Amino acid sequence: MAEMCERNGVEWLNLRHVKDRVELPIPDGLTLKKITVPKIVAESAVISAAKMKTHSETKVTLGMKNMFGLLPDKFKGRYHMRGMHKVILDINTVLRPALTVIDGFVAMEGRGPVHGKSVQMDTIIAGADPVATDSTASRVMGFDPHGIGHISMAYEKGFGEIDDIDVLGDDIENVKRVFKRL
Repeated sequence: MAEMCERNGVEWLNLRHVKDRVELPIPDGLTLKKITVPKIVAESAVISAAKMKTHSETKVTLGMKNMFGLLPDKFKGRYHMRGMHKVILDINTVLRPALTVIDGFVAMEGRGPVHGKSVQMDTIIAGADPVATDSTASRVMGFDPHGIGHISMAYEKGFGEIDDIDVLGDDIENVKRVFKRL
């Protein structure tokens, strides 16, 4: 990764090693009142690049759940205990991606996000609305986004669209596969 970035004149940072951090207050947070993130994250237009996977607790792990990865590792275990759907919503309240890209070329179903089975989907989903992007990916996986806590709560809070989505490219039904869970 570092070599590719150097060739293209791009600075590469491992956020785990960035020392300069800021606290972001979360207005009306459901479980979190603030989060600590690298300062560069708070000052940047973030692109959430996530793999399409099932998740044992949240049903799916897509672009909005991927934002959880921006938190320092030492806090992640504590946040898991507070109810992941609400934590994901709180994080996306203050760290909403400018672009969400869901990599579904090889996805994962079953005991995700770690012990699942690879599924060849040969698809990619991208959009500027993280709720619409995750809703579309959920439908491609055979799930109703209204039944996925963090997606439906984000829609209810006005973070994005869950139903009225313009899909360019293949119709969802042409690429849809019902993913297995546990």
